[in-house]
Amino acid sequence: MSAAPSDTAAGLRRTPLAAAGAQRAALVLAAVAVVVQVAHPLLSGDVLTTATVVSVLVFAAASLVSAAATHGLRAAVVLALGAGGVGLLAEAVGVSTGFPFGEYAYAGTLGPQVLGVPAVVPAAWLMMAWPTMLAGRSVVDLLRKRFGPVPHWVAVPLSAWVLTAWDLSLDPQMVAAGHWSWAHPDPSLPGIPGIPLTNYAGWLLVSLVVHAVLHAGVPRRVRPGVPASAAIGAGAPALLLGWTWLGSALGNAAFFGRPWVALWVFAAMGLVALPALAHLRRRTPGA
Repeated sequence: MSAAPSDTAAGLRRTPLAAAGAQRAALVLAAVAVVVQVAHPLLSGDVLTTATVVSVLVFAAASLVSAAATHGLRAAVVLALGAGGVGLLAEAVGVSTGFPFGEYAYAGTLGPQVLGVPAVVPAAWLMMAWPTMLAGRSVVDLLRKRFGPVPHWVAVPLSAWVLTAWDLSLDPQMVAAGHWSWAHPDPSLPGIPGIPLTNYAGWLLVSLVVHAVLHAGVPRRVRPGVPASAAIGAGAPALLLGWTWLGSALGNAAFFGRPWVALWVFAAMGLVALPALAHLRRRTPGA
């Protein structure tokens, strides 16, 4: 039995309202994650560990809600499985075999584990996979406008690059806090001791797989009633990406005494994050 015209019209009106509400919820979650991370330099010990876990979980929730709000429930499921699931599998293989990150071990300080991996770790893959995926798509959108046809798949290596570049800040922070360590930390990048080059190669490999799955499974178009700019990261994803990039650089330079880490992450993430955010700003009405 078909719906009455009035019911159909009401449903169409509710869809944009629901999407807008979910986008606001994602933005609130993103803001909470940022506030918790801002407090990190003031914390220590178990309180810092708890704040770290909370910030990851809230950040991941923001990404999931954002994905569902702008691209539909399917996008959230693909994000959970393609980023969280692949991340968990890669980490489980990594701690068991040393491939692809190098031989490392978790200290057991980050809470419950799944397959020998702290449950919060796949949430970390998930939380950054969403804004970095949209950043890659934003840069492809920019390139297409500037230079003509550019294959959509170019977003995959761009997204994988910025996701890997984020680890330039993540691993030094977690190693310094004693959450994990490598058996053979050399050779390493200048100014970032304790983390072998194999780790970044492994991150790039896994990030390519993650973003290939997301690129294939998440539609490029947004849901009806959602601003077109959301397709390339408006709202919560832009806040999460911009804060992670600039906040990581500032935190390492001003609070954690790791100026080389700050320089590496600012330069490497900025190769994609800067043009993505700049392009998004031009695409957003009222910007």
